Amino acid sequence: MRTYLDFEKPIAELESKLAEMKKLAEENNVDVSTATSSLEKSIITLRKEIFENLTRWQRVQLSRHPDRPYTQDYIKLMCDEFIELHGDRQIRDDPAIIGGFANVGGQSMLLLGQQKGRNTKERQHRNFGMPNPEGYRKALRLMKLAEKFNKPIVTFIDTPGAFPGLEAEERGQGEAIARNLKEMFMLKVPVICIIIGEGASGGALGIAIGDRVLMLENTWYSVISPENCSTILWRSWDYKEQAAEAMKVTARDMKDNRLIDGIVPEPLGGAHLDHAVMTEILKKVILDTLKELSALSPEDRIDQRIEKFCSMGVVVE
Repeated sequence: MRTYLDFEKPIAELESKLAEMKKLAEENNVDVSTATSSLEKSIITLRKEIFENLTRWQRVQLSRHPDRPYTQDYIKLMCDEFIELHGDRQIRDDPAIIGGFANVGGQSMLLLGQQKGRNTKERQHRNFGMPNPEGYRKALRLMKLAEKFNKPIVTFIDTPGAFPGLEAEERGQGEAIARNLKEMFMLKVPVICIIIGEGASGGALGIAIGDRVLMLENTWYSVISPENCSTILWRSWDYKEQAAEAMKVTARDMKDNRLIDGIVPEPLGGAHLDHAVMTEILKKVILDTLKELSALSPEDRIDQRIEKFCSMGVVVE
């Protein structure tokens, strides 16, 4: 059963009427094609109207939609072949991060990303997509392996943040993320980073240093979530909508502030409505971008990568 967000209720009502109409027509063997066609057009028109005027908080809600495709979904739909690799060679394998070598449209590459869960058991297993230090160390190990074999790297970012538990801090969470930032700047192979859902804080940034940083249309990227920002400023989550507006967390905001390189469009209504179409759009963007980056020398890519990130937040008078 499809999940509707609060602002999608008008669409839900029309789609419910359409389903009832089709069911009655089938039971009574009546032709209602004209009426259903008209209602379908009304649904499309309404959906366009709603999704062209989404608030920042509504886009945050979409980024967390329970039916939204996760890293594992893109891997299954996009790859002709995928070999998952495990472990950081120090402590354990962190299931919050998935990584391995893949064949996508005839192009071999390393795919790497945070993975949330679809049900309670899987969410606990994946730690709700919040990596521990060993997750970032696994990611770095795999990226270094890709560099060794001259394979491009694509990362999928979707996390509410790195795991904030005491044990994570004891094992060096901050150091693990910091090391990833340093090492990713110097990778000699093309690196594409794509925010497919939530891009929160250093948990996202730990695998988000790339030649091209892209965001799907209905995602967010910020140092803190709107709820936590609201808690700090107003001592309550009740002002999360205002916090989202003030923080400017959406893909359009990030592009306007030159913090990302591009926005990947989603199917009308959001990526959760059609995983296959969203995957095809993303696959084309990845292959086209890799073709563009492959034309540059490793030295030029590294220089441009460093210059891009160093220019963020700098004001020249």
